[in-house]
Amino acid sequence: MSRRALRLTLALVILLGLALVIWPATRIARDQALERLQEEADDELRLSVAGLRGHLSRHEYLPQLLASREPVQRFLGAPEAHRAQAINELLDGFRAIAEVSDVYLLDRHADTLAASNWHRPDTFIGQNYTFRSYYQDAIAGREGRFYGLGVQSRERGYYFSAPVWLPGDETGPAGVMVVKVLLDAQESAWTEQQAELLVVDGQGIVFMASEPALRLAALHPLSATERRRLLATRRYADEPLPPSGLRRLEPRGEHGDLVTFDRGPLGGQAFLRQVSPVAELGWEMHILKPLTPVQAAQWQAALLAGGLYGILVLGAGVGWQRQRLRRQREHFAERERQTLARARDELERNVARRTHDLVETNRRLSDEIEERKRAEATLRQTQNELIQAAKLAMLGQLAAGINHELNQPLAAVRSYAENARAFLARQQAERADANLAEIVELTGRMAEISAQLKQFSRKSGEQLTSVSMSDCFGYALRLYRARLDQDGVTVERRWPEAPVWVRADLVRLEQVLVNLIGNALQAMAQTPSPRLILGIDTQDDEVRIEVADNGPGIPAANLSRIFEPFFTTKSLGTGLGLGLSISSRIIADLGGRLQAETLPEGGARFTIRLPRDRSPEPPESHAPQE
Repeated sequence: MSRRALRLTLALVILLGLALVIWPATRIARDQALERLQEEADDELRLSVAGLRGHLSRHEYLPQLLASREPVQRFLGAPEAHRAQAINELLDGFRAIAEVSDVYLLDRHADTLAASNWHRPDTFIGQNYTFRSYYQDAIAGREGRFYGLGVQSRERGYYFSAPVWLPGDETGPAGVMVVKVLLDAQESAWTEQQAELLVVDGQGIVFMASEPALRLAALHPLSATERRRLLATRRYADEPLPPSGLRRLEPRGEHGDLVTFDRGPLGGQAFLRQVSPVAELGWEMHILKPLTPVQAAQWQAALLAGGLYGILVLGAGVGWQRQRLRRQREHFAERERQTLARARDELERNVARRTHDLVETNRRLSDEIEERKRAEATLRQTQNELIQAAKLAMLGQLAAGINHELNQPLAAVRSYAENARAFLARQQAERADANLAEIVELTGRMAEISAQLKQFSRKSGEQLTSVSMSDCFGYALRLYRARLDQDGVTVERRWPEAPVWVRADLVRLEQVLVNLIGNALQAMAQTPSPRLILGIDTQDDEVRIEVADNGPGIPAANLSRIFEPFFTTKSLGTGLGLGLSISSRIIADLGGRLQAETLPEGGARFTIRLPRDRSPEPPESHAPQE
């Protein structure tokens, strides 16, 4: 073989080896970079979904609140006898305070009687919305939700509705209160992210997007039947709903893939897409992350692998040259040292670049960890505020009983005071002193009732202490003492004489017991001989606390949902369904668990399991102070 053919063959072998080294290195770098990008996309997607849920849930209470307003009910009962302008101004005031788009009132025939935009040319007054599902749901007695384009404004919005019930009218809702929320502010916040965000409905229509050109576009081309069905619902009016040009390139797990667009402002670019369902809204949220970091990682891996391969080839060549040209070693020594020095410098530069990239990555990860810590602290603060709000709501339910307990001592104090004055006028000091002693005892009782309310309404702390379960039950029963006597409830206490201690937060644990006892009393409202059973039992390192009743029990279909937020079987206006959800969260934070069951003989039983404290610390006294 000639020297030229040998050199050509050697060059081909070296190039083939370079390809075999670079190809797996770039593949590994690509997979690792995609995994990192996918984790980053998942985190951003979760935060975006939580932000969207929070934005919408801030306003879902408003229709029910307005529907319960007395001026609205009076106007809806006799529209011709009242001024509609007063209701228009009332709705406009609530619109400004709640920062929503529009608020309007429909009668039972879906005609708009009053609206916050009464003064605008595109006012809703006089319009009929029978075709809207939020009217159909609310007039059937349910809370309604709907999203789509406004008939008058042509703006995308999310609608909340609630039925308006008139006192004494059992024929059904007399009207519907509707609140419209715009979504532009949420989309504007998405533009700050290094990604594209899409909200897609069940028909594959992009309802929200950080890229304006993708709004009201179909992820995939729609058939003629699908277009006719969408036009019939009037959800998107007569919008053309063009295809977005999305094309799938490669699957990446259960909820991810690589995609590109054939047209539009994102055309020709490749993205990593992650999808998260928003089940309660009937939507999916998509996040599109550019593949720029992946491509950069592939180039870095290719350069590093090529450099290392070059060093190996160079070393082999030098060794081969040294074997072949041993006699010429001194002549070529200087050139070989220079070659090695250049290779070493190149390697150091590559290592320096890689080290810089690793430092930057570590800094970004540290920033993300700090952001998550702040988010967790905000979540904890929101949870504590929600718990405090639930306690204040419980105080409202206890107000009637507390008022009764305070009115009796007040009436007695007045009577004793009048008698004491009469005895003093007759110079009967001993009898007057006896009346004054009774007044002192009654004021002490009133102070105890006031102290109980003050203790229940205060905020809890973060530090866990030793808590006596029998004292906790005693406090909760004192709050319901008037109601227990009034309803003739028999209370059975099943616990040992020796104190049983748990490791918990006193205020939060007392709130859970007050909530469970209150629910039991409500459940036994129609029971002929109501009986409340309270139990404490120790099992190794665990304490089992029970609150049971002989009411109607919990239906089997509701057992799996009673701890969900806003799930309630109470009548409209008597509860929001937060008590059991908050109680379950409190017990979980205390290291325990809360369970519910229906007893075979009838009634319901709630069981709390908490860690037992075998070495209790002396608890701080929170007895009433005079």
